[in-house]
Amino acid sequence: MVPTEEEMQEALVRKNGAVLQAKLQQARVAVCGLGGLGSNVAVALARSGVGHLHLLDFDRVELSNLNRQQYKVSQLGQPKPLALRDNLQEIAPYVEVTVDFIKLTEANAAKLLADDDYLCEAFDRPEEKAWLTNLVLTSLPDKYLVGASGMAGVGNSNAVVTRKITGRYYLCGDGVTAPQKGVSLMAPRVLLCAAHEANMLLELIAGKDDKHA
Repeated sequence: MVPTEEEMQEALVRKNGAVLQAKLQQARVAVCGLGGLGSNVAVALARSGVGHLHLLDFDRVELSNLNRQQYKVSQLGQPKPLALRDNLQEIAPYVEVTVDFIKLTEANAAKLLADDDYLCEAFDRPEEKAWLTNLVLTSLPDKYLVGASGMAGVGNSNAVVTRKITGRYYLCGDGVTAPQKGVSLMAPRVLLCAAHEANMLLELIAGKDDKHA
């Protein structure tokens, strides 16, 4: 039996406290890219009680995604935003989810992200990470951005960290380990980096005085 929205909210308030849960419930977070990073970030935020998630990706679920991404064999071929929305509704049925099955570009990003307060950069390609970061820092300075760089392979878990780059920009990862021949993206380190991103977003929503160096 699916619990009522009131029951779900009461459970979150018991876990998070009324003040924090009110902030989480009001938060609007965009997850840009729904692969190993973004799909896991979205699940973590939904479980934590974030009230609105905006899911953006233009890819479909592929077999090669299943080693680290929050999709099922039964969802192969489905648009990632729609598949992830369905999975989130099983986990947290009253989270408001907006989906955009679209390629985020320099031309459309500002409009698509206009209503979101917190942005998670979860792209695969360095050039996509670069243009989104530059666009947010120069054209959307009122928004918080949490990005990622360096999480491939089976290296030291403790090398994955969160750093404050500028006033509203934070970067998670080891900053070094990119996927290459013989060094693939695997679930444990990708999950570590996604957890750093999700946790940083929760810190910002909570309004904590961040001490990341």
